[in-house]
Amino acid sequence: MRAYIFIRTKPGTSENVVKRIRESVSESILADSIYGRFDAIVVVDVPSFERLNEIVYKVIASDPDIVHTETSLTLS
Repeated sequence: MRAYIFIRTKPGTSENVVKRIRESVSESILADSIYGRFDAIVVVDVPSFERLNEIVYKVIASDPDIVHTETSLTLS
């Protein structure tokens, strides 16, 4: 299953956040800083909801520079 995780970070930290995610999430297909409403986007391809939950809550949301996340799942 593919998921898009949109991230808002503390000012000036998005590049470091993206670097840490790239290093710690082997399922990440893409992790980039972006312009707009969010500061970063991570695309993951995971085998289960359980693994997605681990990534979102135990890895990404536990980062002290992340303020907010929003996750979208693909339809197929």
